[in-house]
Amino acid sequence: MTDDKFGVCSSEDDQDGSGGETELPELDASAEDRELKHQLLRKYSGYLSSLRQELSKKKKKGKLPKDARQQLLNWWELHYKWPYPSETQKVALAESTGLDLKQINNWFINQRKRHWKPSEDMQFVVMDGYHAPNAALYMDGQYFMGDGFLFS
Repeated sequence: MTDDKFGVCSSEDDQDGSGGETELPELDASAEDRELKHQLLRKYSGYLSSLRQELSKKKKKGKLPKDARQQLLNWWELHYKWPYPSETQKVALAESTGLDLKQINNWFINQRKRHWKPSEDMQFVVMDGYHAPNAALYMDGQYFMGDGFLFS
């Protein structure tokens, strides 16, 4: 007699020596697993490769490569008084570092927010809204052009 609710056999069922066990044919589970894996890979390989590419893009977020950061920091140190690269300079930095323009722009935005405090003279110029593209800016005894180049 079997209690179906709990799957328990009474002692009467055990008297025949079978113990309620049924013989299952031996299966090679690893061979079946391998076959199933191959079928799934054939069916979904295109989807998996695009998913893998998407995940690898997401992994790339975070720190920039060390040599790229060093090149950006070198530019930063040379132009600390006015760390706003021109579009031409940004393109050159992107080519030399292997980064894209968005990464270059974001790096400079973050770097200025975290590490740059304009001099007092510069604060007045920025507050006055001085934006003439070809005008020279005189600061600390030097003239700076709108593209970041300085001359005497």
